[in-house]
Amino acid sequence: MRALTWQGRRHVEVREVPDPHIIEPTDAIIRVTSTAICGSDLHLYEVFGPFLDRGDVLGHETMGVVEEVGSAVQSLAPGQRVVIPFTIACGQCFMCARGLQSQCETTQVREYESGAALYGYTKLYGQVPGGQAERLRVPLADANAIPVGDDLPDDRYLFLSDILPTAWQAVQYAHVPEAGTLAVVGLGPVGQFASRIGRYLGYDVVGIDLVPERRAMAERHGVRAIDVDDAVEVVRSATGGRGADAVIDAVGMEAHGNPVVSAAHHLLGALPDAVAQPLLQTAGLDRTAALLSGVDMVRRGGTLSISGVYAGEADPLPMKTLFDKQVTLRMGQCNVRRWTDVLMPLVEAPDDPLGTEDLVTHRPPLGRAAEHYELFQKKEDGCIKVVLDAQS
Repeated sequence: MRALTWQGRRHVEVREVPDPHIIEPTDAIIRVTSTAICGSDLHLYEVFGPFLDRGDVLGHETMGVVEEVGSAVQSLAPGQRVVIPFTIACGQCFMCARGLQSQCETTQVREYESGAALYGYTKLYGQVPGGQAERLRVPLADANAIPVGDDLPDDRYLFLSDILPTAWQAVQYAHVPEAGTLAVVGLGPVGQFASRIGRYLGYDVVGIDLVPERRAMAERHGVRAIDVDDAVEVVRSATGGRGADAVIDAVGMEAHGNPVVSAAHHLLGALPDAVAQPLLQTAGLDRTAALLSGVDMVRRGGTLSISGVYAGEADPLPMKTLFDKQVTLRMGQCNVRRWTDVLMPLVEAPDDPLGTEDLVTHRPPLGRAAEHYELFQKKEDGCIKVVLDAQS
């Protein structure tokens, strides 16, 4: 089959790889119909090379049709249409029973002291082949494949794999008071959905991004979208000088700024894996411009909710300010299945209240995935969300 493979820093290629097959009786094989490029895929493209091997199949936002099931699979049958959460969880352990599927004790990658295994996401998270491919093996399929309807387009369901529940969790973690003010830093795909969810829940939402096309998309959904310049002052002036009740950092380590950290990322990518791996695990730094702006932007007693991915173990935080302002921090990998039941009616609603069909800007065939990684990273051609047609 064809699959998008990692070949080196900023070098991905679609190549022929072996078809997946049933390994455990709890597995299923799906024929992928749609698979998206996620902002966190850019971390693999740019930074995480020391934890990847050439030929690793990337991708963790996937949906398709069941082709084959193992003998122990009970809830799926060939021909069913399914969406696949990016976290691989058993659904039964201590953590899963508490809605913390991203910490699943059955699939935790204990070698690296990481949480649940993820598709297409480095040795740190199990090195499981990903879904930017024509087919995908789904472990623990009864718990990790969500059956969906046959009548609506893929875009209504695909984002249940990651970015829609990630955005929902970010808003839930933000604990915005009724009719309160929510600032969303970063209007990429997760920030777009977080902003729309905030509006849907009745909050006053301010979205912040430096890309005009992203601001324009947010404005179509009732979000007040502003540039990053003077964003802190704008948010404070709109809230009586106090700041937003809650801020969501939907950017993470891809934030602009801090050229020293950016240079360090480049250097790590050039080092031998044996040298770079321990440095990333113990001394890694992130560009924290978005996080620090959130600290400045949130009011005293407010909440900072972090959905953007960070990887540094030595990031400095303004602890004096956080303590003095009595800021609550909430963060973490999304517990996808925790939010499926509340989100499914929204994605299937006739009026599409969260705008799932107004997010994708580029829809190339799988064979053109590599050029769209570069396009997405550079934010060119109005690129906000790329969905690959896996069968063309």
